[in-house]
Order: sequence, then C-alpha cells, then structure tokens
Amino acid sequence: MKKIVIFSNMYPSENHPTFGIFVKNQVEQLRNEKLNIEVIAINEPGKGKVLTLKKYLSWFMKSMFYLLKNKKNIGLTHAHYAFPTGLLSLIGKKLFKIPYVVTIHGGDIDKMPSKHPKIKQMTAKILKNADRVIAVGERLKHNIVNDFHIPENQVEVLSMGVDTDVFTKTEQSKARESLGLNHEEKMILFVGNIIREKGISELMQAFARIQDAFPESALYLMGAERNENFSEELRAIAKKHQLTNIHFKQPVDQEALAKWMAAADLLALPSYHEGFGLVALEAMATGTAVVGTDVGGLSYLLQDEAGILVQPKDIDSLANGLEKGLVHEGFSEQKMTEMVQKHSTTMVIQKLLATYRDVER
Repeated sequence: MKKIVIFSNMYPSENHPTFGIFVKNQVEQLRNEKLNIEVIAINEPGKGKVLTLKKYLSWFMKSMFYLLKNKKNIGLTHAHYAFPTGLLSLIGKKLFKIPYVVTIHGGDIDKMPSKHPKIKQMTAKILKNADRVIAVGERLKHNIVNDFHIPENQVEVLSMGVDTDVFTKTEQSKARESLGLNHEEKMILFVGNIIREKGISELMQAFARIQDAFPESALYLMGAERNENFSEELRAIAKKHQLTNIHFKQPVDQEALAKWMAAADLLALPSYHEGFGLVALEAMATGTAVVGTDVGGLSYLLQDEAGILVQPKDIDSLANGLEKGLVHEGFSEQKMTEMVQKHSTTMVIQKLLATYRDVER
C-alpha cells in the first residue's frame, strides 16, 4: 500500500494535548500496522478570526505543496471532517487523481452546512466525490444518505474506537487514591469542552436538584474553557444554588483520563448533539456508567441499558438520570461490556484497513 496522507483540522500538540486526540490515536494505531502515514493537520484551537484565517491558509498551502511534490507516491488521502478538511482531498482528487476517504464526525453535517448555503453546497460536493464516506454513527449515516443523497453503499459506519489497553477497568478505590480524591463522595464526571452545546448549564442545575438526596455528591467538569462569558455564567449558577462541590479541571492525557473515569461513579454527557460520543465509550470501558442525552451517537451507544438515556435540554430528565445512576439502576454492566467489545480499536482498525485497500484498488 502506498503512502496515506491524513488531513485534519484538529490534532494534538504539546500545548493542546487533547485537541483532536481521537485522530492521533487512530493514526498511531495505523502506524502500528506498518502503514506509511503522513499527517498534515492544524494542532491548536483558533484564537480570533484573523489568526484562524492565517492558520487555515498556511495549512492549505502546506497541504497543496505536499500533494504536488509527492503525488506519485500517495495511494489515497483521508480527511477528518467534511468541510473544510475534505476540500483538500477533493482538490487532490481533481488535480492529481488521488482517491480519498472522508470521515464525518457530526458537527460537519449537523452544524457546519447550516452556516452558509455555499458551505452546504461544498459539503455535498466533497461527499459525492469521495471514494468512501465513513460516518462515526448510524444516525450520521442516515443523515448523509438522506440529506445529501449519497448512495448507501458508499457510506459505512465506523467509530473511532476505544483503546481498551488504556481505558480498562480499575478498582475505584485505587483510582481515587492515585488521584488524591475523596473515597466517600459520589463523584459525577463530565469530560469535554466547556461550551453551551455540551449541556453543562443543564447539568449543573440538575446536579443542584439532587443535592438533598445525595449531599455527599461532587461534580467534576474536565475540559478546556472556550468561552469566558459562558464560564462566568456557569459560576453564577454555582453561586445561585450554593454549589461548593463543583470542580473545574483542565484536560489531561489519555492515561490520566482513564484513571479519572475509573474513579467516577458516573460520567454525564448531556450534549445537545453528539456525532458518536467516544468519551462515553471510554468511560464504559473503565466500568463507569454513563448518563447521556438521547441524541446522535449516544442514542446508539447507550441503548438497551448500556447506559442511561435522558432528554436533551431537560433538567428534570437529567436529574432523574443522575439519581438512577448513583443508586446503580437503569443500566446493565453486561450491556456496557458488549458495546465496548464491539467498538474496540482492534476491530475498528481492521475494518479501516479493508476500506483503504478497497479504495486504493
């Protein structure tokens, strides 16, 4: 197999170790299979319109120069996210006849096309010209096929997978001891960017409602604070409800995150939309139950009592879900294990390799 070029507008760096970590994880697993991989990616979040524009222009020029220089040695390109990343692969196919795969993660279908008709038009073109479209969840595949009229046999469902060598079951007391956490508290963990669309405002209000029933509970919000005004809004909610047991934590690396998940009683993921919800699968792999909203990939991951599904933007439903989870009701550990096994990185990578071979042929 010839060289494979991975394009992504999210990829970790030393300063931003969790930015697009799921893409890096997959790249490393592909390299373990002895594939020749070149990554051309943006490795830091945007900071203002001007700097973001410069960053994207630099990335675009670097990508085009690489394709031009190495076109005879490239077997295919793989774009993570349709727009703008998929545009690089589309141009590579049009100019140099290089086939491409594009992975759809959620927001590139659910949100990005609605920003401007031109973006929707370009997204459709990227999808229609792709040699294979990968959706990280069943609902995304449905949207791609129906909203963008892509033939069903051109779209496959393939999650990013969970690394069960990293996210593995650990005794809760040992995990808490290694992190210096209280052994007695009921610990609810959220992992993700601190933004409104993740449902954090509703989570804090739902947490306030269960205080009488669970006075020993604590809520840990782990993620990058992307919006100063929203962060202030969250702190105002904490002050209003006199919540002294809420802790804001910065993102950590994968090994440390696995410990935090094993230490928790519950992972809460009350997102408004979610392409797949990999952090939910990672928590399940550590043996921690998940309370998540009935949206996107979470509807699939948490079905049949693999987790606890609640309604999005519904504080009562979320509070009820948290209460169920804290008393170990509403989910099945066996179903959790089955879901994790189905999405282990070992299985995912073998399927992805088969896709690469098909496309290159």
